[in-house]
Order: sequence, then structure tokens, then C-alpha cells
Amino acid sequence: MDLYPAIDVSAGRVVRVRRDDPTSAVVYPHDPLELAARYAREGARWVHVVDLDRVFGTGEAAALVAELARRVPARVQAGGGVTTAEAAASVLACGVARVIVHARAALAPGGLAAVARACGGAKVALALDARQGVVDLEPGGRRPVLDLAREAVAAGIRTVVLTDLAREGRLGGADAVGATALARDAGVDVIVSGGVGSLAELAAMRAAGVSGAIVGRALLDGRFTLSEALACSSSP
Repeated sequence: MDLYPAIDVSAGRVVRVRRDDPTSAVVYPHDPLELAARYAREGARWVHVVDLDRVFGTGEAAALVAELARRVPARVQAGGGVTTAEAAASVLACGVARVIVHARAALAPGGLAAVARACGGAKVALALDARQGVVDLEPGGRRPVLDLAREAVAAGIRTVVLTDLAREGRLGGADAVGATALARDAGVDVIVSGGVGSLAELAAMRAAGVSGAIVGRALLDGRFTLSEALACSSSP
């Protein structure tokens, strides 16, 4: 199982915030570049970066993402508010290994297929931010995660990032059961995000066959070290 230490950035700072509550932001005293470099030194093969400025419509962190991709000896997976093929291609142009596209890209007819054509399906992950298995595509209604995952597969995208918004940032446990069911039923690689708070969870997800796990707050709050998390995520 791949482990993705998360670095959410806003105004050049490391921030943790639940997407369902912008007022929940907590700023951490880390430089994003230094933190990413430290994660890479400690063995991370991937770093997961979210541009919160783009998510909340206050700007974008393209220059920082490009610098991270250039300077950090780990693959960068980046996203945040990316909803079109053009935006996805611009993030990839920063030098990242994979771009995360929001499910709202599916609102346009052929939208996911356009993203896959522009970027290459292997370099795209579809973000499924869900509650009780349903993604709110405001203003385009609500759709089940399974339907969206199957649409992604049909478009040539084989990786999804599944976030349970009710668990995100609360360290109460990620939705490993939903992830394994989605992987089985849609034929996708599922990266779990939101709520990972213990090493035991990581070990259980690895044993269940989850493709990847994103860990943010638990690392920043010192619940466990990255070395410990990598050991739990790796095959015995």
C-alpha cells in the first residue's frame, strides 16, 4: 500500500482544514518545501499536495507546487479545485506525477474523458468527496461514488481518492470498508483519505488490499512518525 503524507497549502503556509468547514483551519509552523523534503528523506515515495487557495477561490499555489515537484525527491500528487481538462493539464505542467481532479469535472458531457485525453489517464486521480456514499456536485446534483468511479474507469482513469467528509480531519478512522467495496465493484485503485488516526488502521487497510492512504493531521500532530506509518503500510 502506498502512503501519501499530505501537505495542504494556503497563502504559502501548511494548513489543515475540513472542506465542509473553512473556519476549521489550523496553521502549522512548517515551511511546505522543508516539510515535503523531510518526508522524502524519511522514505516517502509520494507527497500529496492540496492547493487550498484554489479550493476556496482565493488564488492558486501553482508556483509552490512547481517548486515542490522540482526540488523534492518524491513523486508529487497534487490537486485542489481542479474541475476541467485545461486546469488539470496546467497542474501537470508544474511537473507533478499525478493530478487530482474534482468530481465536478463529470458535470460536463465527456468531461472525464477530456481530462484523460489531455493528461493521460494514468496521471489522473478522481477525487470523490462523499457523505454516506454520495458526492455533492453542487450545482449539478448528487451522484453515488460507485457511478462516478465507473464513469472514471470508462474514461480511462483508474485511480480515485475517496474522502469521507464526515471523517475528514477528525482522526476517528477512515472508510476502509467503503474503499475496498468501491475497488471491487468499480475496478479502480482506491486511495483512502480522511480520518486516518492510528497505525493499526494503516495496517488493517494494507491487509484489506487498499491501494493507498493519505495521512495528514495525524503526522502533523505527532500521533505517529512517518517511519512508523511507512512500516505499517508496507508488506511484511
